[in-house]
Amino acid sequence: MILTGMGGYVASLMLCGAFLTAGINGWIGGAAAFALFVAGRLVYGALGAAAPPAVQALVAGETSRAERTRALTLLASAFGLGTIAGPAIAPYLVLGHAGAVEIGLAGPAFAFALFGIGVFVAVRRMLPDDRAAGPRGAAAAYPSIGGQGEADALSDESGGERVGWFDPRVRPWLVAGLVMGHAQAMTGQVIGFLVIDRLHLPPAAALEPTGLVLMMGAGAALLAQWGMIPLLDLKPRALVLIGLVLAAAGTAATGLATSLGGIATAYALASLGFGFTRPGFTAGASLAVGAEAQGSVAGKVTSVNGASFVLGPSIGIALYAADHALPYIAAGAACVVLAVFCRAALRDAVVRPA
Repeated sequence: MILTGMGGYVASLMLCGAFLTAGINGWIGGAAAFALFVAGRLVYGALGAAAPPAVQALVAGETSRAERTRALTLLASAFGLGTIAGPAIAPYLVLGHAGAVEIGLAGPAFAFALFGIGVFVAVRRMLPDDRAAGPRGAAAAYPSIGGQGEADALSDESGGERVGWFDPRVRPWLVAGLVMGHAQAMTGQVIGFLVIDRLHLPPAAALEPTGLVLMMGAGAALLAQWGMIPLLDLKPRALVLIGLVLAAAGTAATGLATSLGGIATAYALASLGFGFTRPGFTAGASLAVGAEAQGSVAGKVTSVNGASFVLGPSIGIALYAADHALPYIAAGAACVVLAVFCRAALRDAVVRPA
């Protein structure tokens, strides 16, 4: 599954880079370039989405139940690190001409595809062949809309237990993940517009301040996952509740902020909160079931995270069009309501030695 996912990742980026290059050089029209670019991204959705739940399953399979929350937090932070390193590196990968061909903005796609090839080779050489192994662990808190089919297939092939969407063991955790994921998606996707409108900047001048806000948010999430969660050693339910309180305050404050410093600080607070909630939701769903059900739960957790990025951005933009503060106020209110629900509905599983 990891190799399939990495192969899909590389193929998707190579196709996207090729279609962008064709559009930049005028070989195809703008509409055709856009449509083909979308088709290239669909390759990732179809194949690349196999990797995140498989990576998480492999990590969870090598840890005891007592160690799992910390292990899942560290892995989730690896995905978070990409949100910092990716935007910071990508501008330096915008290339010039290769002979008579202009690469331009397609450069990052080709560069990261080459990086993906390196990861594919490393996985092939360094990870053990576990095709005969039993069911593995939970799904990462990673925004991907694939994974459910692959994880359930893995569960079936290994004789694992299939868990239904409304299974009472995982249903509250899935509800929590779905709501908090939408709150994060709808606020994050309009942050650039908020910077432009609150600071009265032309779009071209807003790139740097928006990047600063996003990097502060990603840094705050990593602070939670690398520093605070291992230090505090909290259980999943506590992680979710603390995170929701912080996220509610941060999102509401972001919607009311009028300066760059205020927006960046408030957004960092919201991201700090979401940095607590995502590992908590992931670990809670994993620990709620036994080893035989981990594959099925992995796909559901991954699908919930992906579902947040299907409608979440559109909801955020629609609310933003009505009022600039509305998506942030709505997200804060949703986090408050969800915190009340989670306090009553979530229960930490009894952690037993593996």
